[in-house]
Amino acid sequence: MARDYTLTSRTDAAAEDAGLASPNWYRSPVEPSDIRALMVKSDKIALRETVLWLGLMVFFAAVGIALWPTAWSVPFWLAYGVLYGSASDSRWHECGHRTAFATPWMNAVVYQLASFMLMRNPAVWRASHVRHHTDTVIVGRDPEIVAMRPPDLLKVCLNLFGLLDTIHLMRRMVLHASGQLHPEEAMYVRETDRPQVFWTARVWLAIYAATVLAAIAFGSWIPLMLIGLPRLYGAWHHVMTGLLQHLALAENVTDHRLNTRTVMMNPVSRFIYLNMNYHLEHHMFTMVPYYNLPKLHALIRHDTPAPAPSITAALREILPVLWRQLHYEEAVIVPQLPPTAQPYRPEVDRLRPHAV
Repeated sequence: MARDYTLTSRTDAAAEDAGLASPNWYRSPVEPSDIRALMVKSDKIALRETVLWLGLMVFFAAVGIALWPTAWSVPFWLAYGVLYGSASDSRWHECGHRTAFATPWMNAVVYQLASFMLMRNPAVWRASHVRHHTDTVIVGRDPEIVAMRPPDLLKVCLNLFGLLDTIHLMRRMVLHASGQLHPEEAMYVRETDRPQVFWTARVWLAIYAATVLAAIAFGSWIPLMLIGLPRLYGAWHHVMTGLLQHLALAENVTDHRLNTRTVMMNPVSRFIYLNMNYHLEHHMFTMVPYYNLPKLHALIRHDTPAPAPSITAALREILPVLWRQLHYEEAVIVPQLPPTAQPYRPEVDRLRPHAV
């Protein structure tokens, strides 16, 4: 039977009754001084990588425009799209946590820019992501569960091209511009943030309208290739990496080692993804900047499951479990811990009969 993943007062109450609302998460034991050292933020590192990100976008867009409308422009638009529609996701994420830059306003500027690229209202999604970390993959509490059970594989495939996601976000933008929140959003967006939600949506709609008018006035797709369409044709990388974070792992547990996955990735994907492939480490210690996550991984690897050695290896592990879940089986991956690790909490006992 399909599960109810909506955020309502009923599902919220069910999570609270089960003791899963705002749980006490397991963290690997580490020296406080080691974590404090890793939490130090650097404007220099974040600024360097932000300039590289935006500089590459300018370069690929300029070449794409120069070669338009020939087929030679396609690779440059595809590269621009990934930097716009996928690399913005990780920048949105890190600057939303305020961990990328040491200087607060720098985090704020990049967060606003990346939020626009992704069509994610900055106030709504900051609140949403706080809830995601507070109640990670807790059914009825986490608004960012992307693969339900049974998984909707058609929806996943369509979102590789941003289709359903973008339509959903545009509808929310129109709703916000009208001065309203979706009922689920009303459960976690503070009253004081709501005017900001509404005015941001109105400004964004004006920008998108101006972009469409420019495309019509110039008789060219280029304005839309620069603003808006990359959210579609460049979304595949952030959707793929986002699915790897929690897919086929446990729901309703209080140990991130059971519901969050670390995947070793190639340097290009790590740049696009800003080291969020170290996702288990990030969930355990959210205030460690992305550039220090490899060091954190080395510090706690004795207490965590071995990471998937590649994106391909992670998908090979996940896909058979999704197939079983598609047929309404209670299949779940329970990662094996190294001998040096602290054992899972007793809640793992209910997962073992369904472990693969």
